[in-house]
Amino acid sequence: MKNQKQTIRKIVGFLNNPEEEGGFWLPNIQRPFVWSEEQIYRLFDSILREYPISTLLVWKTTSSIRRRKFIDNWKNTLRLSDFYVPEDTKKKCLVLDGQQRLQSLYIGLWGSYEGKELYFDVLSGEVAAPDDVKYKFKFLDSDATGFPWIKFKDLIFTTKKKREILEALKAAAGRDLNDAEQNKIDDHLDLVDRTFKMDEAVTYQELDSIDNPSLYKEDDVVEVFIRANSGGTKLSKSDLLFSLLSASWEVADEKMEDLLESLNKHGFVFDRDFVLKTSLTLLGQGARYEVEKFRKQGVREAVEAKWDDISAAIQDVLDFVRGKTFIQCDKALPTYLVLIPLIYVRYHLPQAWKDTRDTDSYLLRSSLAGAFGGNADNLLDGLVRKLEELKRFELDEVFGVMRSQGRSLELTEDRFWQMGYGSNTIHLLFNLWYRAFNHTPAYDNNLPQVDHIFPQSRLKMVKVRNPKTGRNDLMKCREAERNQLANCMLLSREENGAGGKSDTPPNEWFKGKDEAYLDKHLIPRDQELWKLERFEDFIAARKNLIRENFKHLLVAVP
Repeated sequence: MKNQKQTIRKIVGFLNNPEEEGGFWLPNIQRPFVWSEEQIYRLFDSILREYPISTLLVWKTTSSIRRRKFIDNWKNTLRLSDFYVPEDTKKKCLVLDGQQRLQSLYIGLWGSYEGKELYFDVLSGEVAAPDDVKYKFKFLDSDATGFPWIKFKDLIFTTKKKREILEALKAAAGRDLNDAEQNKIDDHLDLVDRTFKMDEAVTYQELDSIDNPSLYKEDDVVEVFIRANSGGTKLSKSDLLFSLLSASWEVADEKMEDLLESLNKHGFVFDRDFVLKTSLTLLGQGARYEVEKFRKQGVREAVEAKWDDISAAIQDVLDFVRGKTFIQCDKALPTYLVLIPLIYVRYHLPQAWKDTRDTDSYLLRSSLAGAFGGNADNLLDGLVRKLEELKRFELDEVFGVMRSQGRSLELTEDRFWQMGYGSNTIHLLFNLWYRAFNHTPAYDNNLPQVDHIFPQSRLKMVKVRNPKTGRNDLMKCREAERNQLANCMLLSREENGAGGKSDTPPNEWFKGKDEAYLDKHLIPRDQELWKLERFEDFIAARKNLIRENFKHLLVAVP
């Protein structure tokens, strides 16, 4: 293993460039780029502060392993498969560890982030609490910037002399710069030259399979990749599993992208973590993530061979849930794990799936009660064993497995009333409650919104006597009271948007509304209860209406 050093400007010039040592590329086993704008800013700040940025790991090879380009103009909607390059047996260097740093440098120095280029505040340089950033960077539109912001790539790849850059900055300022400002800019230009152009700040270890082809074979390199990326939080277990899968299945990325794009086109956010866990479960490997499972003989091959069937089962179950049950949007599913037993039936028992009943009750009770919360791997394995034994989906038997593992399915009133504003189950309840609403509009900004009946701003103004001070300076309604379920309703975007309800009090908002509107939202008819001073009485009355409406869900506690 060789240690090499390069300047940042030089190493960035290696990316996607076959003229420089065959170029630096990303192997198929690498996960997508995940750094945020803030993380990129901090990387550039660290470089100017002359902090070490860790060692990279690359594999020098002539193998025809699948690879892709680094992305210059980053957008969240990009597909990795659009950046694959034709396979060849030419010399190349594949980055095994350091993708996020190199990709960030490439975006900042060559490209853009969501259409914006990286700018540097040449008058920054003081540590600013609380984020501890010294040198300020920002992705900005070029037509919306001005002094002291300067496009950073212009400093790195310029052929101008420092004197010319200083004159240009003075002209951009449109005023005379004082001595302190001129000195700071002068120092910063020297610092940029030193850290990005002169110092060999990037160290990379090179696994050389060209000079020593027997030392680093493809399987060895995958193992090195996993070990290099398994510490800390660099890669999740699903990333590691997927790296093993994609190492032997060249189109794994494209297949996964296609499936997730199809699943998520209605506002869901399924990820490959869910798909891989589902795949392991369907193939009899158990739900628990273990890297060794994907090293077992035949497992990766089975995923590849059965991928179309696995994909179809997942898609069919989601389509069924969306079309045939009360669940209409992503927020109504606190966890996707609840779907895996249904997917198992669809995959292994297609005829029984056609006759499956009680899915509404299964989804509702297990989700509202949080039956799949925490670590649900043992529960999923137990459910799979029962479904395999029964050869069908039977609600009482499924619930029996859940109860045998200590998973409660009883929705007590205490738990029910905890489903207030901000809870992970209120949208599930509201999907059941407000069935006539369009929970999946084409435009995300038109999503229905959970809103307070008595506005928070109004309730915060109600004060009571403080026994410590003797003054009326104690807030009467605490956050839990303001956010409770009985003070929540679902409004359309039009109702709650500009010119809509906003902080309108209930005695004004409900005035003139017809009986159908009041019934839909389970609002007490007594208009005296709509007044701010009757908040507690309103809550008590509305709880009775909600309790009556959902009595079929609730169980009495002795």
